[in-house]
Amino acid sequence: MSSSLRNAVKRKTHKERSQLSERKRFGLLEKKKDYVLRARDYHKKEDAINALKRKAAYRNPDEFYFAMQKAKTDDGVHVARSTEQNKYTEEELRVMKTQDVKYVQMKAAIEGKKVEKMKRNLHGIGVPVKRKHTVFVDTEEEAKSFDAAEHFDTVPELVNRTFNRPRRAQLEDEDAVVGVRSDGAAGSSGTGASEISMKRLTRMQKGAYKTYTAYDERAKKLKDMSAEMAMQKVISHSKGHKVKITKTNPDGTKTSYFKWKQERQK
Repeated sequence: MSSSLRNAVKRKTHKERSQLSERKRFGLLEKKKDYVLRARDYHKKEDAINALKRKAAYRNPDEFYFAMQKAKTDDGVHVARSTEQNKYTEEELRVMKTQDVKYVQMKAAIEGKKVEKMKRNLHGIGVPVKRKHTVFVDTEEEAKSFDAAEHFDTVPELVNRTFNRPRRAQLEDEDAVVGVRSDGAAGSSGTGASEISMKRLTRMQKGAYKTYTAYDERAKKLKDMSAEMAMQKVISHSKGHKVKITKTNPDGTKTSYFKWKQERQK
């Protein structure tokens, strides 16, 4: 007989024993699996009561803790104090930690962008901006034969100057030359001004690097804090057996991470 025909043959329907009609007021008839659950629950409560009885019998009447000074009772029942540990439920704590992780990640990203921007600008502190003077000509031949000294009517040594670029006629007139006295001696104030500018530049560079170092350390701390909080979040939401592994880095610091037991996925 094939399996399809075997399943089509009529068989006797086996029904579970029902409650007697005169005992219907007690509900459905208890099966063995129901009895096992009820018995386990009963013995669990019985063991808890016996443990409390033994604890009360062995209690030291002279026992004292400083926490007893702040403890309260209500009709003989101990009332737990509201602390940061039991102020919120486990679900509320998970939500708060999740929000904290997102906030720290956002601050770490902001600080990282600040550090990158400061790093790009550090090399340009005190460096004068290179100015450009664009001159337009009509043809390519004029561009190839262009002479800047002739165009600006000055000597070739002063072509690269962006300011105080006198013309040839002004250079021929000694009284019109800026920075030179009538007796031909050069002024001595240039050296002092250059020293002051160098000191100011050095001070600016030191301050900028100090600020950059502080922001860089803050960004690294926020990044490490974000990674630690993210790991704690994964640990609190994960299930299964895990093992903590501590690894020693070459610089002497230690890094801890968790490894979960591999389980077969359904």
